[in-house]
Amino acid sequence: QVQLVESGGGLVQPGGSLRLSCAPSGSIIRLNTMGWYRQAPGEERGLVATITSGGSTKYADSVKGRFTISRDNAKNTVYLQMNSLKPEDTAVYYCNAYILSDWYSKARDYWGKGTLVTVSS
Repeated sequence: QVQLVESGGGLVQPGGSLRLSCAPSGSIIRLNTMGWYRQAPGEERGLVATITSGGSTKYADSVKGRFTISRDNAKNTVYLQMNSLKPEDTAVYYCNAYILSDWYSKARDYWGKGTLVTVSS
């Protein structure tokens, strides 16, 4: 069973930086669009950024110019570089990927378990 494994969350001061990483465990056939979503307490989960297999990116307006999404296709890994962090960026960050896991299954969305990012002094 494919799982998405995230790393890189933690506590950071306002203005600081963090880098999140995410990769699927186990073997897969194809990895399409990958992305990051976040959910703050009392709020719904929302888009942070996505990146296609060809490298096209999309960002939420609230993170444009501060966050950068990238991927290493050789490592099947997606990254989220977060700079100039603000307290309102505090949330659980979830990795998402559209994966074809094997030739007997349909491609579908997978979600990581989430990693907590806390921005506080």
